[in-house]
Amino acid sequence: MQPPPTPRLFCFGLGFSPLAFIDLVQPEGWRVAGTTRGADKAAALAARGIETHLFDRGRPLHDPTAALAGTTHLLTAVPPDADGDPVLDHHAADIASLMPNLRWVGYLSTTGVYGDHGGAWVDETTPTEPTGRRQKQRLAAEEAWLRLWRERGVPVHLFRLAGIYGPGRSAIDSVRSGTARRIDKPGQVFSRIHVEDIARVLRASIDRPNPGAAYNLCDDNPAAGHEVTAFACELLGVQPPPLVPFDQAELSPMAASFYADNKKVRNDRIKSELGVTLKYPDYRPALRAQLDREGDETT
Repeated sequence: MQPPPTPRLFCFGLGFSPLAFIDLVQPEGWRVAGTTRGADKAAALAARGIETHLFDRGRPLHDPTAALAGTTHLLTAVPPDADGDPVLDHHAADIASLMPNLRWVGYLSTTGVYGDHGGAWVDETTPTEPTGRRQKQRLAAEEAWLRLWRERGVPVHLFRLAGIYGPGRSAIDSVRSGTARRIDKPGQVFSRIHVEDIARVLRASIDRPNPGAAYNLCDDNPAAGHEVTAFACELLGVQPPPLVPFDQAELSPMAASFYADNKKVRNDRIKSELGVTLKYPDYRPALRAQLDREGDETT
């Protein structure tokens, strides 16, 4: 009996979350590869031992047979656009036919597909009723990936991510950069997820695959954004920025769109089905840990 092939992960879109996942599996001996849009970033990724290929809407994989050869696990973080999902539009047939050892596919989506629920709780059984254009595109992309599972047997899993944060992309970083704002919209809360916990959930799903399933990735504490900023300021020993009423904040259309939906997201399924224990069930220990780690790195 032949041993199983050495795991090979291919990521469409080597961004913040996929790189955290690579940091988790690469020490286990996994071979890793993926895509980026620019040659400069490709060189930096290659220095980390990641086989890198160029890809975007206008530039499909140059040689998909070679790029995807040996892949056992596929993760995609490429967002959809007005025309659909670029990965599927260019390479759906390749994904379905070129990887005979493919055991798991993860699609990174968003909890925005649930739409607005007036601050009520939602879970994976809640009907998806997205309100904004980008969220509707995400839902369409989810459905397209699930068709690939139903029609071609590709083992697709959906991961609906809340607001992603972590070192370099946290309230601490925005306070330090001077870009933090405290917007007050009474009753508005956001769910969030630390990037390390995203990686842990993906790893747990690989150990307990369930094609066709959707999972909410969020922590245990939905909270107002201004509360998180205030806590980061407390940790840094600085005065928090003033609290600005939402209707006076003069937000860009993109920033304002994040306040259009209001819901609290449940994460019970990642715990009951995947056995996940969150490393950071709340933003407070996560931000404290970030500062502690920075201190360790400078001593």
